[in-house]
Amino acid sequence: MFKVKVEKEIDNLATITIEPLEAGFGHTLGNSLRRILLTSLKGAAVTSVKIEGVPHQFSTIDGVLEDVIEIILNIKKIHLRVNSEKPIKLSIKASGKKVVRAGDFEIEGDGEVINKDQIVASLTDNKSRLNMEMTAESGQGYSIAEERKINEVGVIAVDALFPPIISVNYSVEPTRVGRSTNFDKLILDIATNGAITPLDALNEAARILSDAFHKIYEPVLEEEVIETDLKVSDEVLKLTIEELDLPVRITNALKAIEINTIADLINIPKNQLLKTKNLGTKSLSLISEKLLERRLTLSEA
Repeated sequence: MFKVKVEKEIDNLATITIEPLEAGFGHTLGNSLRRILLTSLKGAAVTSVKIEGVPHQFSTIDGVLEDVIEIILNIKKIHLRVNSEKPIKLSIKASGKKVVRAGDFEIEGDGEVINKDQIVASLTDNKSRLNMEMTAESGQGYSIAEERKINEVGVIAVDALFPPIISVNYSVEPTRVGRSTNFDKLILDIATNGAITPLDALNEAARILSDAFHKIYEPVLEEEVIETDLKVSDEVLKLTIEELDLPVRITNALKAIEINTIADLINIPKNQLLKTKNLGTKSLSLISEKLLERRLTLSEA
């Protein structure tokens, strides 16, 4: 009997077994699920930070033990859950001798900090001040700071690792079904950052993999869409020039060179039309606009 079982779970680390699988499928599914878990699950991360009085990431702050680069490295270790597609804001105004932790930030929006004890910065004396605002977003994969240009002065983009997975390992063992031992048991060790349980993470990875396979065995063929468009175009091609609603002067000029239908029109090169009496570049522009309304264009050659 097929089963998915959580063998043991401590905090955010779980060992999950899947059995029985056909011979060879343990490694096939194990490798696929591991890759999806590490790269494709949706998560949340801080994407930018603004610190009062700090113009760039290579700055230092009076009365703060860490420099800005060290603070950003600490920020990257903050684990978050964002429950909407909209970004959330995390802000703090700290003063005096103290350690600023992730849980000290006020949150504006639908989200929460998972590892509230994560150290962000250490204020070293009673005159120390740290006013900071961070933006966190949901996303997938890894987003490099250089890819997200921010024009606002003082706002520093942060490299963001979105997936909520810390590590994934798998192994395959033989298992028995009745008298037959020619089956696989897949064993997955999944560690998350607490934003999602290991079992929920596995279920989400399986759904993503299933959706990908679904596109293979029940594809939406682009050829079918193109064929439909061609049928529409065939009907349009039979329309007369008069039905394009062009000015009478242009219509008469086209009919003078025996262009009576739209099919005739789109088969005449632009340069040849320009040689026609009473047809200039403005006339061609107007003709092109009317054709474009019917998803057609003039011939270039």
